[in-house]
Amino acid sequence: MEQDQGFVEQTVKALVDHPDDVKTERKIDEMGVLITLFINSEDMGQVIGRSGQTVRAIRTLLRVVGARNNARVNLKIDEPEGSRRPRKETPVTEEAAPSAVDDLQL
Repeated sequence: MEQDQGFVEQTVKALVDHPDDVKTERKIDEMGVLITLFINSEDMGQVIGRSGQTVRAIRTLLRVVGARNNARVNLKIDEPEGSRRPRKETPVTEEAAPSAVDDLQL
């Protein structure tokens, strides 16, 4: 296992509740190295973090690891089935959204 792939696995396993489900896949192409991360759907929020800060930090550190090995390294998180939260529908009331007719000055 390469250093960059090992770094991702070790870091993510320390963050999640299901470390046994963490797996990575490493591919090399003309753009550089792509590491795809596979995790348990329940751990998605922990890996992404608030506003994406955790995954952004992992990607930044991964670029440093790649730079030390003269490689451009990117991280992709495979979205497991059932990881998306259902979107909350916010009801629109007349008070919250007045109609355009109310704004007209006659």
